[in-house]
Amino acid sequence: MAKKSERPSIDLEFQTGNEYYLVSIKSGSNWGNADQIRKMRENFQAAIAEIRQSQPELQVFAVNGCCYGQDTGNKGDYQKLCGQAFWSFISDGVEELYTQIIEPLGFEAKERNEAFHQAYATIVNQFTQRFIEKFCNDGEINWELLVTFNSARPAVRERRHRYS
Repeated sequence: MAKKSERPSIDLEFQTGNEYYLVSIKSGSNWGNADQIRKMRENFQAAIAEIRQSQPELQVFAVNGCCYGQDTGNKGDYQKLCGQAFWSFISDGVEELYTQIIEPLGFEAKERNEAFHQAYATIVNQFTQRFIEKFCNDGEINWELLVTFNSARPAVRERRHRYS
């Protein structure tokens, strides 16, 4: 049974027999720059040392799991698993999990997308109404007033808005 890790840069930990896995999950295969990857490696090494000290009988493996992509292989001190390989690994061998999760995710995304667009349209309408009330005269933008609001010192801005 996997558990959420409390170690830095590590998301999951789980044990299968004498094998202990530390998993750092990233979105895709090109997730980080050299410094970020170096830091992940350092965090893996520290966690491995700690586990080996307290449980020397375990073989400890570090895994960089990527939700999508194909860059899978041994990176020296950790294994990189992307896309189907990653989803199969964390599901104990369900080879088609990477496609099975798409439909529920797509449904959820569609629902959230519709709600977002509705909220976005409301905000745009409110913003437009306020903009017209504050910076337009008979539907025409008062550019001096707008530039003053955006760029003038506070005292000048206050004085100009008082008389507009």
